[in-house]
Amino acid sequence: MRPGPKVEKPDPVMSLDIAATKPHERLAAALAGDLEAVNAMIRARMASENAPRIPEVTAHLIEAGGKRLRPMLTLAAARLCGYGGPYHIHLAATVEFIHTATLLHDDVVDESDKRRGRPTANLLWDNSSSVLVGDYLFARSFQLMVETGSLRVLDILANAAATIAEGEVLQLTAARNLETTEEVYLKVVRGKTAALFSAATEVGGVIAEAGDAALRALHTYGDALGIAFQIVDDLLDYGGSTAIGKNTGDDFREGKLTLPVIRAIAAGSADERGFWQRTIARGQVSDGDLETAQAILMRHGALDSTRQDALRWAGLARAALDDLPAHDIRDMLGDLADYVVARIS
Repeated sequence: MRPGPKVEKPDPVMSLDIAATKPHERLAAALAGDLEAVNAMIRARMASENAPRIPEVTAHLIEAGGKRLRPMLTLAAARLCGYGGPYHIHLAATVEFIHTATLLHDDVVDESDKRRGRPTANLLWDNSSSVLVGDYLFARSFQLMVETGSLRVLDILANAAATIAEGEVLQLTAARNLETTEEVYLKVVRGKTAALFSAATEVGGVIAEAGDAALRALHTYGDALGIAFQIVDDLLDYGGSTAIGKNTGDDFREGKLTLPVIRAIAAGSADERGFWQRTIARGQVSDGDLETAQAILMRHGALDSTRQDALRWAGLARAALDDLPAHDIRDMLGDLADYVVARIS
């Protein structure tokens, strides 16, 4: 909890001194016992007697220092809704397995060599291992879902897994296409990122048998938080931070049409479009091109307008919490929404 009286703010982003308290760390401390149980279940379920490479590859990514944000959302939602049973642990582990599987597959598709500040699994082993271990984790995640005995949970998480795959395929087909619209971008973001955020929060409420209003609030919170989170990551690709575990400019070099680029292309001159045609559409990136791209984005206010969108989505996430019971966890979730966008303030 923040010290001192609560102060209403017109802007949803916190000042950097407040953001420095790192709400996800406060949330992790509040959920420490549950997180320990989740980690134990993850270690147990990623084991394989017949294929030792599976735990090797999985451990490389899972134990690389990720924040466990998505499983924390499941645990937080269950706690907030008064759940007292054991299956929130299964669901949190499920969410982490789905997330890890998608990362393994993404790094193969994107030909990435860095994830969470470390060499990617496909670089250390090979693409086949990454794909097949990702498939194994998806299968494990469905085993965990079934153990809860809830068809509604299975429906939500199965739909999320399908939506994530759709989002990744849509991003693949939109890559290097200068005609990509903001509408398509939002569909990609909702698919590849927000779908798992919203499923993570919603199933925590479902397992607690929360009412429909609470479940809608949890879904809305997760959806808006996930969109804000991805927009911020896309901004940081051009904003010069390596804290997100990838190299600055990765999206640019991979030809991804993120929101600031889409806006700069729409507002740009013929010469600027020629630059985007060469670098994004044809993938011909030379030394100094990233700096040129950053200058174009600044010239058209694309970075600032995208930042405002991230702030708006974070505000929608915080507002959704108003329909949930008063609770310390609810306050931490609100602060988390602020913190996500404070990275770009």
